[in-house]
This record gives sequence, structure tokens and C-alpha cells, in this order.
Amino acid sequence: MLTLCVPCDSIARAVGADDVAVALVREAERRQLSLDLRRTSSRGLYWLEPLVELETSEGRLGFGPVAPEDVPALLDALQGDAAAHPLALGLVEQLPYLKSQQRLLFARAGITRPLSLEDYRAQGGFEGLAKAVESSGEAIVASVLESGLRGRGGAAFPAGIKWRTVREAQAEQKYVVCNADEGDSGTFADRMLMEGDPFLLIEGMAIAGLAVGATQGYIYVRSEYPQSVETLRAALDIARAAGYLGVNVAGSGRAFDLEVRVGAGAYICGEETALLDSLEGKRGVVRAKPPLPALQGLFGLPTLVHNVLTLASVPVILARGAQFYRDFGMGRSLGTMPFQLAGNIRHGGLVERAFGLTLRELVEEYGGGTASGRPLKAAQVGGPLGAWVPPSQFDTPLDYEAFAAMGAMLGHGGVVVADDSLDMAHMARFALQFCAEESCGKCTPCRIGSTRGVEVVDRLLAAPSQAERQEQVILLKDLCDTLTYGSLCALGGMTSYPVASALKHFPADFGLETTEADQ
Repeated sequence: MLTLCVPCDSIARAVGADDVAVALVREAERRQLSLDLRRTSSRGLYWLEPLVELETSEGRLGFGPVAPEDVPALLDALQGDAAAHPLALGLVEQLPYLKSQQRLLFARAGITRPLSLEDYRAQGGFEGLAKAVESSGEAIVASVLESGLRGRGGAAFPAGIKWRTVREAQAEQKYVVCNADEGDSGTFADRMLMEGDPFLLIEGMAIAGLAVGATQGYIYVRSEYPQSVETLRAALDIARAAGYLGVNVAGSGRAFDLEVRVGAGAYICGEETALLDSLEGKRGVVRAKPPLPALQGLFGLPTLVHNVLTLASVPVILARGAQFYRDFGMGRSLGTMPFQLAGNIRHGGLVERAFGLTLRELVEEYGGGTASGRPLKAAQVGGPLGAWVPPSQFDTPLDYEAFAAMGAMLGHGGVVVADDSLDMAHMARFALQFCAEESCGKCTPCRIGSTRGVEVVDRLLAAPSQAERQEQVILLKDLCDTLTYGSLCALGGMTSYPVASALKHFPADFGLETTEADQ
């Protein structure tokens, strides 16, 4: 019998994985060939999708990208010399792109079937929850503190401090909320994990519930992720039936249950307080702090809010120990980060590595440079409000503090690559327009400043002389300062990052004369 694996990830499906799976089944039936076809998660090697893997005694042999018309010849090869097929990639886990990664969060990516408890357990699933059940809430919080885990949603706040605050808060009811409103351009790690390894997120949230004394949790998923919603809801039913959720979590005698809620498409609901308003059935509007959500969050009660990657990092910390996790990374940036390569990139996909590799390694060695073959111009790191980083700064280590020192951020780990044909003045204008359209409208700098910013960029680009352009540059820089220091949340506060970095590193795109100091 042939055992073949084809991903059911939505990106793989978008490029034809379902059609390839159907073609494999039909061709096998026509040949009366015994075939076990498994729909697994994705490895995150997206330039090779649809990827077909053959189970062998030595490991999985990969073939890709496979089209339906390739199936007859592929099955011929699989019954003979598989390695001779033109789409053969060799052992998938020996591919340099994958072999050099340090996968903790995505250790099961491409290996397991998303809704198979058997697969999840066989790959170490629920070991962390078992350790948590044997521990006190204080001990779990202490492990998270000791691990050095920081929030992976962008702010990089120490997770253990949040956990301790919620645990020590006095209230009859507490909540755990997962922010799965992944809306940054070039990011897809949350989606990959929810679609491909949903039990990992469930396990992380159950551990969090036991640790802080919460009995109810919510996963807030963006409406543009229907497959994530469907997969999570099915996984919740399976986990509940197996005793991992409910009134007696994993035999602990403690209760914790989960529910999926779907957002309505507002980018601002990725901000934790706007998300809480949305969960309460209100329009998503940013709340002033204090009070912090850890003390007065959902329905005014103590609430632990984290994004998908943060909560999914917890099981390995409990299972293998805080010190094991601390051994990855550098400085205060500990553990691993799933970086997501997108944009004009030859090898787009997910790269999970410990903090400390450089942007150059990520873009040039993993990504293979631009898909167009043209010279690199910049990479935007951290979503649509991230700074544009020029190649001259590509040797900066991917570390929270190192990026902050040069006026940039890692954010959610998305890296969007651009070649030398991209106009940075238009990208600066887009950032301001994006802020204007997505602002909740509560604070003046964001609501009005972003609109005025679009107008200033338009005047700058239309100005007939250098002197008039410089006048607009002064206004634009002042406006960026106002957005940074006057906005209520990071939407307005970080809109200045792409604008200021574009002005600083690519003045010629704005029609500005450059000096040696600029260069």
C-alpha cells in the first residue's frame, strides 16, 4: 500500500491541493492500486505547494509542486524509482530550508492530521497539560515567568507578568482570551497553526486557564479565516469529548471550556481592548488604560489576553521545562519565533528559528532573494505598520531590542520583501491611508492625523521645488511625532514607522535631493 500525504492547509488548497488529492484517488482506483491518502497540515514550504509526500522506511519523500496532470507519471514513479521523477525533492526533513530550522511551535507542521488526537498525542501532544495538572497554579505561572516568554503579538510584554497579575486578581470569574485576529500583511503563522495543529492552541489555553484560575476562554478569529473557524470548532468538540475541556480538565478536578467567536473584519480589533469590546457585542473601540485587561477586561473581569503564538508556546515550556525554552534565543528575546516570508520572495514560507538570526539570513538564504530576480530594495518587518528596512541594515539580528534600537519592530514576525521597482513614497501614503480607514475614531491623532498625513504626502509629491518639498517634509515629520506620542493605541502610534523609515532611507522616491549624510 502507498501512503501519501497531501496538505489540507488553505494556501495549499488555493493552489490546487484538493484537485491533486482527487486525482491521486481516482488514478489509484483506475489502477486498482491500494492507496492511503492522508490530508495533513502544511510544512510551510509554500513555494512547493501542492506538496505530495510518500511515507517510506527512511522518512517522507517529497514531490512538488504537483499539478493534477502530473499524477499518472508520479504514480508510475512511486511504483518504481521515485527519486528519478523530475518533481522529486528527496527526504523532506533533509531539505536545507527545513533542516536548519528550530521548530518548537511548528514541530508537528506537515506531519500530523489536524483533527487526529492520535497523531497529536503521538507527537508529544498534551504532555504539557499533564504536567500542569500535577502542578499548582503558582508553579505554572513561575515556569512561564522563568522561561522568558514574551507576547508574540507585537508588544513583546513578558507573558509571565500578565499571568501573575490575572492569577492574583480577586474575582469570582476570570477569562482567557486568544487574539486570533491575524490581520497584518504577510503574516500567516496563526492561520497555519489553527488549521494545522489546533489541539496545540487548545492545550495552551487550558494550561493558562488552570494557571490563572479562569474557567472560560474565547478564541477570537478573524472572519477571513473560515477554515480556521471550522477546524477549531471541530477540534474543540473532539477535545471536550476526550476530557481535555469541560468540568474536569484532564482529570484535574478543575473546569475550563472554550468557545470560538468570529470577528467582523475590523483591523482595529487586533488591539486587545477593541477585541474585548467586540467580544462583548459592542463596536470595536480602543479602551484607555488603566484599567488593564488583566484586572478589568472582558465584562469588567480579570482577563488574560494573548495571541495564538504566545499561548501555543506554553505546552512545550511545561512539557520540557523553562530552561529548555530559555536555551533558545538571545538577550531578552528568548525562545523561537515563526518568521513569515511573503511579498516579492522566491521561497515564501514559514521559518521558525531562535531569535538572533539576521534579516539577511532570513531573506537571502531562506527566501532566496526576490521572485522577480531584481535587486532587493527593502523588507517591511512587522506588518503594514512596520518599518521599511533597507539592505544596509539586513545584518541586524532579529531581536526585539535590536530592532527597537533602529526604529523598527518585529511585531508578529511577518516579513514582506520588495525589489527596486517599489515606490516607497506610495507605500508611505498607503500606510497613512490604511490608518485612516482602519482607525476606530476614538483619538484625534489617529482619526484626523492620518487623513491629514495623506494630504501632506500628496502635496509633497506634487510640490514643484525642493524648498516646497522640504516644507512638507517638516510637516510630515511633525505629524509622525504626533501620531507616535499622542495616539491611544499602536494603530496610530506605529503608523509613523513605515512613513519615517521610507523618508529616511528612500528620499529620492519622494523627489527629495539626497546628501552623503542621507546615504
